[in-house]
Amino acid sequence: MRFRFCGDLDCPDWILAEINTLTRMTSVKMKLVCQQVVKSLLGESMDCEKITKLTADAKFESGEVKACVAALLFILSTSARHGVDGDTLNNELQQLGLPREHATALCRVYSDNANVISNTLRSQSLRLSRLKDVQWRMDTVLMDGNTMVPELRLGLQTVEPSSGSVQNVQLNVDASQLHILLADLKRAASIMEPL
Repeated sequence: MRFRFCGDLDCPDWILAEINTLTRMTSVKMKLVCQQVVKSLLGESMDCEKITKLTADAKFESGEVKACVAALLFILSTSARHGVDGDTLNNELQQLGLPREHATALCRVYSDNANVISNTLRSQSLRLSRLKDVQWRMDTVLMDGNTMVPELRLGLQTVEPSSGSVQNVQLNVDASQLHILLADLKRAASIMEPL
């Protein structure tokens, strides 16, 4: 069976196993654990001690606590990644065997935070270095002893998204390379326009 929150694929076996474990805690505590997991997805620190206290009633071992958190991270992040609405997620989780109260508690937290989770995941994925500054100047260089050729000197300053470190890159581009670069940029722009 295919599930939208899994990207229209079968649900992974390990999630099925953890759904059984999740049912051992109350729906109220499940909601509180989900709120901690959402904090983690949004880049804040997850309070592991609080999660351990919340799951103490269910007599979870440390490995079971970690597995439940991993399952909730998977469910919440893939649901947001695939744009699943709360009602659909609720139905699919119940089909997988999660009790209605538990599914409703999870989906309430998900519905309240789905847009923020999606935006956070979008900002973290496929991030390339960001261009901070460009400096250029045109020089004339001597080629082959007699010929003066124009040359573009580019100075690019980029910022790495994960670390925030700044990197300086210097390039020298002659006229033929500049024509190739401009043609490639025009071709890329024409491909991107229909999107």
